Amino acid sequence: MRKSLIVFVAVLTALAAFTPAVAAGGGMADVAQEEPTCEFPFEGEDATGETVTVEEEPDSVVALQPSDAQVMYEIGAEEKLSGMPVGEYTDYLEADEELDITEDDGVTPVTEEVIDRDPDVVLAAAALEGDDLIDQLRDAGLTVYVFPTEQSLDGVAENVRLTGEIVGECDGAEDSIDEMNERLEIIEEAVADEGHPLAYYEMGDGFTAGEGTFQDEIITTAGVENLGAEAGIEGWAEISEEVVVEEDPEWIVYGESWGDEPPVGEAAMGTTAYQNEQFVAVDDQFMSQPGPLVVEAIEEIVEAVHPEAYAEAADETEDEAADETDDADADDADADDATDEPAADDTAEDDDSIPGFGVPAVVAALVAVLAVLARRR
Repeated sequence: MRKSLIVFVAVLTALAAFTPAVAAGGGMADVAQEEPTCEFPFEGEDATGETVTVEEEPDSVVALQPSDAQVMYEIGAEEKLSGMPVGEYTDYLEADEELDITEDDGVTPVTEEVIDRDPDVVLAAAALEGDDLIDQLRDAGLTVYVFPTEQSLDGVAENVRLTGEIVGECDGAEDSIDEMNERLEIIEEAVADEGHPLAYYEMGDGFTAGEGTFQDEIITTAGVENLGAEAGIEGWAEISEEVVVEEDPEWIVYGESWGDEPPVGEAAMGTTAYQNEQFVAVDDQFMSQPGPLVVEAIEEIVEAVHPEAYAEAADETEDEAADETDDADADDADADDATDEPAADDTAEDDDSIPGFGVPAVVAALVAVLAVLARRR
């Protein structure tokens, strides 16, 4: 965010609590168009075209996919989970084994396990859209909401907002989106004036992510160009080593589970990225799961490719936050002093004054505004 807008944005942030939300602009740091609103019954059309109704705030929720579980944890609704995948894809959540509803692979839900939990609502990531499991759960009388395929950070934030509304955790959803925005603003400032080198995202077995994937936006948001998209790949697909060599990326991004080196073929070892050992190992789960923690994957790439610019932007943001806190404290002190001073004409009648707008009323109004601003900061 530009420095000249800091005060203006701080005021808007304070006013946002009292004014309706409006659609955000096209900046990459704007990842939500509206604030979540928890009102029941909830009703909305999901990715399958089904109109899903949740009559009252659920006490029991099953998350069918790791990304569904991640969102529940990130919005502070993990206590409502009665079932979720428990395994290598959710180890970072440190969930209780008793919650596991999957086969031994830690990701494939078992229909009977989900039904036995008798949840108030079931959350299903787009990976299960069209799966027989969804129909089986609905036939068993369960309420299932299927989220759409994520193609952008906006889509990720929208799923966070929707999850908050469905499970009754709107404050947590809003906090999670706000945190995403704050971290993305630092990244946006860090890469604004930097060159964007070409990066190849190796998913393993020659697969990469191209246009129409949220991984593409993760990569480009981090201040690099995505080789997959540049080569005309759409979605997730295999890319030939010949194309990788021809494009000659300066960086290779890959999942850290592959080890110290990316899993590229012998030909790709001749690229500039490999020869200079310019590798970025990112957390596999944060890179692949469309949840709020995708921001951590972006940060990992930025810190590797643009370390000095990122550190400078982060430091500036911390300094600005500290300055705003100091200003708020000073304003509070001034306001307190003002309210402690007795008005000179407290006992005198002033026929020229406007009723209701004397000094005490003005000071009280000022204190109220400053208090709101201080709380928002």
